[in-house]
Amino acid sequence: MLGDDIDLPLRDRSTAGRALATALAGQYADEDPLVLALPRGGVPVAFEIADQLGATLDIMLVRKLGVPGHAELAAGAIASGGVRILNRDIIRNLGVSDRAIDAVAAAEQRELERRERVYRGDQPRPELAGRVVILVDDGVATGATMRAAIAALRKSRPARVVVAVPVGAPDTVRVLEREADHVVCLATPSPFWAIGQWYQDFNQTSDEQVRQLLAAAQHSSTAASTPGHPRVGDKPGSRL
Repeated sequence: MLGDDIDLPLRDRSTAGRALATALAGQYADEDPLVLALPRGGVPVAFEIADQLGATLDIMLVRKLGVPGHAELAAGAIASGGVRILNRDIIRNLGVSDRAIDAVAAAEQRELERRERVYRGDQPRPELAGRVVILVDDGVATGATMRAAIAALRKSRPARVVVAVPVGAPDTVRVLEREADHVVCLATPSPFWAIGQWYQDFNQTSDEQVRQLLAAAQHSSTAASTPGHPRVGDKPGSRL
């Protein structure tokens, strides 16, 4: 779904997540989906989706490969499992060497492994085979990280890969529609320069916030399996 179903700019990531959850609920609430967030900014968005759908929340670790000297410009991305996606047009146009890309990839691999330890600890990775998996981020610009996440997921043979983002560049969303089984994007404004321009509050999500949200989601999932126990969000003050 590519559209313009929300008012911009969005207030914050949690607000965006609740709007996305509403769009997803009618299609996936009964599918027992697994919601995978792209840390760090995707976690507050995904938390709201998992909460409303009563779904399990986990993380999909992906790292952008920034162009040397222009770190915010994605030359590609890596994901767990040795997946690497490259934006050949950017690499060619800027004359970035293979050696430079390899150096960036090595550094980002170390950060990916650090986040795996910090966020997951000794928790096992979830089983993906045969499941509906909803990949969530706070937006897509070049789409490099999301494309790497999709490619990594395909190796585990999920039943369907759904991409859910509040806002995205129109051309990027069209590319993702060819690579995922379904894309839900609430707004595709143009021109699209950066994700942050479409949020009032786009402060960086910290490692501690990620840990807190994952812990809250795990507690909610455990509580929901206990008869008569409310889920996170069922009463005022329970939502982070």
